[in-house]
Amino acid sequence: MSTATANPLLSATQLSEKIQQGETTATQLTQAALAAIKEKDGEYNSVLATTEDLALKTADAVDAKAKTGDTLPLLAGVPIAVKDNINVAGYATTCASKILEGFASPYNATVVDKLLANHMPIVGKTNLDEFAMGSSNENSAYGPVKNPVNPEYVPGGSSGGSAATVAAGFVAASLGSDTGGSVRQPASLCGLVGLKPTYGTVSRYGLVAFGSSLDQVSPFTTTVKDAAAVYQVIRGVDANDATMRPDTPTTDYLAELAAMAGKDLSDVTIGVLQELDGEHGQSKGAIAPDVQSAMTRAIETFKSLGATIKTVSIPSVAYAVPAYYILATAEASSNLGRYDGIRYGARKQADTLHPTYKKTRSEGFGAEVKRRIMLGTFCLSAGYYDAFYGKAQQARRLMTKEFVDTFGGGVDAIICPTSPTTAFKLGEKCDDPVAMYLSDIATIPANLAGIPAMSIPNGTDANGLPIGLQLLGTHLSESTLFRIAQAYEQAD
Repeated sequence: MSTATANPLLSATQLSEKIQQGETTATQLTQAALAAIKEKDGEYNSVLATTEDLALKTADAVDAKAKTGDTLPLLAGVPIAVKDNINVAGYATTCASKILEGFASPYNATVVDKLLANHMPIVGKTNLDEFAMGSSNENSAYGPVKNPVNPEYVPGGSSGGSAATVAAGFVAASLGSDTGGSVRQPASLCGLVGLKPTYGTVSRYGLVAFGSSLDQVSPFTTTVKDAAAVYQVIRGVDANDATMRPDTPTTDYLAELAAMAGKDLSDVTIGVLQELDGEHGQSKGAIAPDVQSAMTRAIETFKSLGATIKTVSIPSVAYAVPAYYILATAEASSNLGRYDGIRYGARKQADTLHPTYKKTRSEGFGAEVKRRIMLGTFCLSAGYYDAFYGKAQQARRLMTKEFVDTFGGGVDAIICPTSPTTAFKLGEKCDDPVAMYLSDIATIPANLAGIPAMSIPNGTDANGLPIGLQLLGTHLSESTLFRIAQAYEQAD
């Protein structure tokens, strides 16, 4: 029996097949992942804490079941890491914030229960921008995450730790959360596949809330097939989450991909989003030349696959960034009001109650979190609510309608760059919040509209840094996105 190691060349589904065929064991894979984190993560700072006992217990159960010859659940025995804003019972959930020091989750997030039901060993909790607020993973109270492609550069955020664990080869898949691009942008910067599913198809129960109408638990993988497999594991209706869609598909995505392997896209129409093509609208001059060139090559590849290409326009995309930073900060202002140091987490005691609140929050929250809380509180304040929050909601409704109308007009998917640039150097944008916020100009629209979107690798720039291509689809069109992405992946 061979011993498999944590290796980015082995996908999650390949590892699963090796376990099923008896070529390796879940325990071997889990021990390899834990050892790799211990030995190498000092360079990347991607994992805040390992969950060794839980992981090995899960792996033992897989190996015991495998000895019986029974068919194992999907991805059983494949190690996975989860972002540290996702609750794992009995382990710390820090959200990379000092204000949650000493807090251990009393329950599992629904997605964690689903991973464990499929016997996937959870090996660790990953680093992130504090409370998932950031685009570079430099806002963590526990230090920045470094990009395994080149440690002088950021991995993207806020799910940079989850991205780095996969890019470094510690695990073949991980979970992050995507509120405005927090999985797709790091996927782009680290050369991975990152999927943000349709809002409401994956439970948010046990995900620490940032922007409740925007957050979505989302996977990182190295292949499209793996993204489909992990999504298949974590999706599904949950009575604990009132925002779940009851019409979430129960599709066998792996069977669909197998059936479509090698087929062309002659029946597919792909729209190129004019507002994000580097020459028009808000993105004019913002798309790096290498990213624009990669986009041009992608269009030619899709043409060679038989797809019909047409230019489409979603004019309201021009309002995406300002609308998002009103809505997301407003929701964050409300959601983070619960962190008072009284019920759980760190407390900075003062003589009376209100000074205790002030001292706890002043010392517990980092600068970016404070900035967003203040922005959100201002937008919700009397006299400004209608002018800011109300207008942002109108822009959101308009954007959603324009996407739905475009897809209803015969477009199967829309493509654009995932990130306007490749990874930037650590510290490069820390003093310019607006420049940092503009890193998400291409990813934010999907969150506002609640539609599925995914980033897939699209070559590298002149410095060898990865470039991502983003595909967007209408609500519940994950099957279409997987098919198109797989065709592109196989043609690349």
